[in-house]
Amino acid sequence: MLALEIVFWTCAALIVWTQAGYAAALAVAARVLRGRATPPAGGGPALPSLSLIVAAHDEEQVIAAKVANALALDYPREKLQLIVACDGCTDATAARARAAGADLVLELPRGGKIRAQDAAVQSARGELVAFSDANALWEQGAARALAAAFSDPVVGYACGQVRFVQAAAGTEASNQEGVYWRYELAVRALESQLSSITAGNGAIYATRRDGYIVVDPIMGHDLSLPFNMVKRGLRAVYVPGARASERMVPSLLGEFARKRRMMSHTWPILLRGGMLSPRGYTPGYALMIVSHRVLRYCSPGLHVVGLAANIALVALGAGTLYAITLALQCALLLGALLAGSIRLRALQLARYYVLTTASPAAGLWDWLRHGTSAAWETAEGTR
Repeated sequence: MLALEIVFWTCAALIVWTQAGYAAALAVAARVLRGRATPPAGGGPALPSLSLIVAAHDEEQVIAAKVANALALDYPREKLQLIVACDGCTDATAARARAAGADLVLELPRGGKIRAQDAAVQSARGELVAFSDANALWEQGAARALAAAFSDPVVGYACGQVRFVQAAAGTEASNQEGVYWRYELAVRALESQLSSITAGNGAIYATRRDGYIVVDPIMGHDLSLPFNMVKRGLRAVYVPGARASERMVPSLLGEFARKRRMMSHTWPILLRGGMLSPRGYTPGYALMIVSHRVLRYCSPGLHVVGLAANIALVALGAGTLYAITLALQCALLLGALLAGSIRLRALQLARYYVLTTASPAAGLWDWLRHGTSAAWETAEGTR
């Protein structure tokens, strides 16, 4: 029985740590250590030239608006180059991007988002290369704020703040991603203040062109670039003043499918892409990787093993405490099940937690079963 208790409490402690304790520890460390702040937003006297790259696959519905948004940025026009990299587009994306005023439109064979970005970087003339999605709209000062981060020569990667907005009126909006994302951004800000972030996002980020890293086409930039920059002795920072917005997936099942696809790209990075190797990490950053990434992705297994140990302890008559912990876990699962028919916020949050926690396991299964394609499709309801 003692072995079962050790297994249960270890699983419970690791889950609580990765979901809440880690963020609390970062907040305490930031207050005590007064870590280095993220470089301030705002442009300096001499802004670097910047190439903004938008990789697109069949984005004719939104590409003109994206080009217009990019050209309206508060950034010197002579220093801004807008590149649209069409990844095997079969629609009018390229023609509409040219008509809207993109500086360079590349029509490429289908090779996936990463290879489209690689090709665009080769054609870029900016000192910085920034990246965005076709459906992400930047605020007017976002480019200046992002570029300002690179006034620190130790910064090799900068990621902005993306805000998710609700889907079009009249659609189901059961997704609770906004709640999680606000929490994630708070954690990211603390990581950036103390050391470096452990992941970015595809809507708004930048690197130095001469420091751009070519990665495996199935391994996205969001997760690959930050830790690789750290291994090179650089910082990967979060710049909250560089803001963008994009439409979130409206339904929770759609969000689960999106995260499942993302996780099928994440596991290769974790298991063979170098993230698990501590070489080049400081001890503090290694702890961040384990706490925020490794344990978070292993949460499905921790939940299953913890639940199984809890059931065994109750069956062996281990005591009232274990009956209570088992009841709490069953209540979470029941709440997630009922959320499909009862529209209560608490139940929706329970369902969000269960499905998004399950997504790493589903993504791992997909990767092991049939591999991961470099190609990508637009997520449901985000255009």
